[in-house]
Amino acid sequence: MDSLNDILQHLIRFSPDALIVVDERSQIRFANDAVKDVLGYAPDELVDRPLETLVPERLRSAHARDMARYLEAPRARDMAARVPELAARRRDGSEFPASIRLAPFRMADGGLYVAAAIRDVTEQSKVNEALVAAREEADRANRAKSRFLATASHDLRQPLQTIRLLNAAMLKVVPQSDLRELLSQQNQAIESMTRLLNALLDISRLESGAVEPKLTDVPLADVFADLRTEFASIARARNLSLHFDAPTAMLSTDRTLFYQLLQNLVGNSLKYTDVGCVRVACSLDEHSLTISIEDTGVGIPEDKIAHIFDEYYQVDTHGAKRMGVGLGLAIVKEVARLLGYSIQISSRQGQGTQAKVAIPAKHILAAKAPTMSQTLPAFAGAPERKARLILVEDHDGVRQATELFLRSEGFDTLSASSTADAEKLLADLKPGDIVIADYHLDGQRSGLDLLLELRKRVGCAAPGVILSGDLPSVLRSLKAPIEKCRFLSKPVDATTLLDAIAELSGEIR
Repeated sequence: MDSLNDILQHLIRFSPDALIVVDERSQIRFANDAVKDVLGYAPDELVDRPLETLVPERLRSAHARDMARYLEAPRARDMAARVPELAARRRDGSEFPASIRLAPFRMADGGLYVAAAIRDVTEQSKVNEALVAAREEADRANRAKSRFLATASHDLRQPLQTIRLLNAAMLKVVPQSDLRELLSQQNQAIESMTRLLNALLDISRLESGAVEPKLTDVPLADVFADLRTEFASIARARNLSLHFDAPTAMLSTDRTLFYQLLQNLVGNSLKYTDVGCVRVACSLDEHSLTISIEDTGVGIPEDKIAHIFDEYYQVDTHGAKRMGVGLGLAIVKEVARLLGYSIQISSRQGQGTQAKVAIPAKHILAAKAPTMSQTLPAFAGAPERKARLILVEDHDGVRQATELFLRSEGFDTLSASSTADAEKLLADLKPGDIVIADYHLDGQRSGLDLLLELRKRVGCAAPGVILSGDLPSVLRSLKAPIEKCRFLSKPVDATTLLDAIAELSGEIR
């Protein structure tokens, strides 16, 4: 027993932490040898001194209150959990950040004592400060990256928009077959560059943490209708059948991200299907709503499926062309994670692919018919004629290329380079006219602001097409769907632009 007591006394006396024991009057009754290294006192110098000797003067009044409350209900406690910035005072009057742990006990005579272990955490504090500084720097870098992506999404797409539409216009007017072949090859290069830019900007935006889901009530039928409109011309060009269910479910989701997820999956199916069809269907059970995208395409080898969600990974299937840069499914994976969905891909080489998006029941609202946006009165008595187009674009190259392309398609096109010039053209708006405007104009009003103000002035839903190099951000900012308005991403595909004009022309006849 004596040997055990000796061991305990040595453990207490030579502990690396400064150990002191105080009584109910906050008088120090014991101090071990480590107080000299930590606090600068010889152990005997502290015995019978008040505990406040070790408390910085600026903290003494608060310490007295805290100690009084502690003694009312003493228990083992790490003081850092209650007081985040603890400090102790050395013999020379200097302070240091401290970690202090308290443990109350009673002696045989019933007296209450409190043991305190005091540790100098100066180095730990420096590490914590460095970590906080590093995190703040990382946050600043992320904010800078988000600003860059917002700018790049617009500015980098502008020259591609110009090239894309000029190429389409030249394909329309050049008769020589050899020149048309060159222009077709140039168009393929432009399309590859466009896919690469869009994919890189999308994945960078998602990985930077700049995107947070904004939940709204979304009718699934509306999303399917928009997908059908977007991909109908692509399916026709590839001589494929494209089928969509007509669901009535309502989801609580971020519409833009949800659309992007399905857009990538449907686009992938059409891209890798040469013969047959792509079908988008959905099923509902008690646990989830599952959207399936099935195709009759080239399929994926079984040993490659585990890697298809990796960034820049492309499946090398026999006889299939490599298209894109291998980011489409990486974007799908990241968007699904943000929305809380799960993705499953099954495929057999040469027999097509099926992608299943499982949406948990908590995201599914009561089934109901698709909601309609508020209806404005349509133009009365619109004549049967090709729509006149009013183009508002402040980038000279994009404006000239777009105007040239639209005129080559037979449209009477007027253009304005600013909101002020646009006001003059819009003052003469006629039934059947369609406004095509860049979202980011001269910094005063957006193209959408211009369209909505025009609608208020004329008292009807003048149709419009809004173009943006940062379409996800624009769509996320909308508070409600905009009737008779199509939103297209720059650089816009010529066929997609013509389809939007045709759709809006049909609405106003």
